Order: sequence, then C-alpha cells, then structure tokens
Amino acid sequence: MRERGDLDVLHEPFMYEYYLNRAVRLFPDFTPEPGHPTHYAAIRDMIMDKARTGPVFFKDMAYYVTATLPDDAAFRDAIQHGFLLRHPAESILSYAKRDPDFTCEEVGIEAEWTLYQSLEAAGHNPVVILSDDLRADPRATMRRYWARAGLADCPDALAWGGAVPQGWESVQKWHGDVLASGAIRPPEGPRDYSAGVTALGEPYAEYLAHHLPFYENLRAVALHQK
Repeated sequence: MRERGDLDVLHEPFMYEYYLNRAVRLFPDFTPEPGHPTHYAAIRDMIMDKARTGPVFFKDMAYYVTATLPDDAAFRDAIQHGFLLRHPAESILSYAKRDPDFTCEEVGIEAEWTLYQSLEAAGHNPVVILSDDLRADPRATMRRYWARAGLADCPDALAWGGAVPQGWESVQKWHGDVLASGAIRPPEGPRDYSAGVTALGEPYAEYLAHHLPFYENLRAVALHQK
C-alpha cells in the first residue's frame, strides 16, 4: 500500500493503545515512537486529521480495537474495512518462532470474526482476503481488494525495496524477511501446519482449537465473496 504512492500509510497505530494501556504484557521488540498518541481517542483523531488532506490506509490487528471501534460510529463508518485472513496454525507456528510467550488473543482470528460481525451489523460489507489467495496470485487479489476500496489498480506497487518504511522503526525487527523479499512470495508448497502446532504441544494446540471455528466462519465469507 505504501508503494502505491497515493496514500498516507500508518502501521498499526492502535498498537500503542493496546500494548501500552490494556495488554497483559509489552509487545517484544516494540520501541514506541516519541510523540505517537497512546490512547484510542487521540489515535483516532490523528487518523482523521490526516484524512482531511488525503486518503489514509492503516493496518491493525482486530483485537486492538474490538473494544472501541464498533461503538464509535462516526469513525467506524468513515472507514472502508477489509480483513486479511491467515490459517491460525500457520500464524501460530510463525509467531512461536519469534515470541513463544504470545497469548491466545494475539492469534487474532476470534477478534477478526467479532469485528467482522459488528461491522456487518452496522451495515458494512467488509471484504475478506485469504492470505493463500494473496500469495498464490497477488496481482489478481490486490486488484480485487483495490477495487473494493475504491482505489485504482496499481500493479507496480507489488514490488518494493529494502529500506525501512516510515512508521516501521518501532517494530522493524519483526519485518526483516518482508523487506528482504522485495515482493509477495508464493506459497512454499504443501505443509501440514496443524501437525506442526500439535508437535509444539500446549498452549499452542489449545490456541489452534480455539481459533479454528472463527477461521472457518471468515473463510466461508471469503469464499462466498469470490
């Protein structure tokens, strides 16, 4: 979305509110940027101020805002919402490599489903993108997403350099592989992610069992939208 060149892009602005005020722990390798607002209302106002001069894109984890966004009608209804859905087993295996103490909530898919339902009840029809589709065919998947968001197609944005983007300084240790890849990588091939989680044992297997029903609900939405 940064590579498009026509958006003001923010990386997880509500991370500050969640991890600095409400989380049971601080996010590993998170170095808050000086001056960044740390409470929901102030972060929302920052985004709305930026949107007065042009379109803004921000990506966040759903669990940051399930307790706040659904009841903030003016802000909620000013956003074109979209969801990126990854299989929880794949997420858990990836997360455990960098942060073995992550919580069940941080897997994130229950919160995605909760937020999706609240938005649908408020009259929204959020697009749900499967990460497998994005990796298998980024060109077509992003064209579809951009159309739903009211943005022009921009195939040149599907490749990038290795410089750390503005706003990633606080979490850049988590994104080295993305920066080095230069593009959305294709799937690695068949792999039984669920078996990998089972081999890790608890609490990860419990996390997977908890989030699978919510994943299936959202996956059904994504397949219906195709």
